[in-house]
Amino acid sequence: MPDLDLNKLMEMAQNAQSELQKATQNLESIEVEGIAGGGLVKIRATAKGTILGIDIDESLLQPSEKAMVEDLVAAAINDARAKADQAANSEMQKVTSGLPLPPGMKMPF
Repeated sequence: MPDLDLNKLMEMAQNAQSELQKATQNLESIEVEGIAGGGLVKIRATAKGTILGIDIDESLLQPSEKAMVEDLVAAAINDARAKADQAANSEMQKVTSGLPLPPGMKMPF
């Protein structure tokens, strides 16, 4: 009987690893948008953190607005990063929801 439990545990671990790999690959297909300045600066990124594009409103493209543009780009990137982290955590929770993991244990290991 203990062998059966060990085999079942090994199978669960292999399935979990496979699902984790799929979820990690899916993170590149999930897009998030970070916004700053009420939409004057937008950053598109994947849930894995790859920046896909930046949109800067033309009204900011003046030499006198340089410092503001830099601040807004940084804020939009941070917003996109936070949303990417949230999307990634959500995807990983889908994978780990059925696993008997101890409290506080995070995947990937």
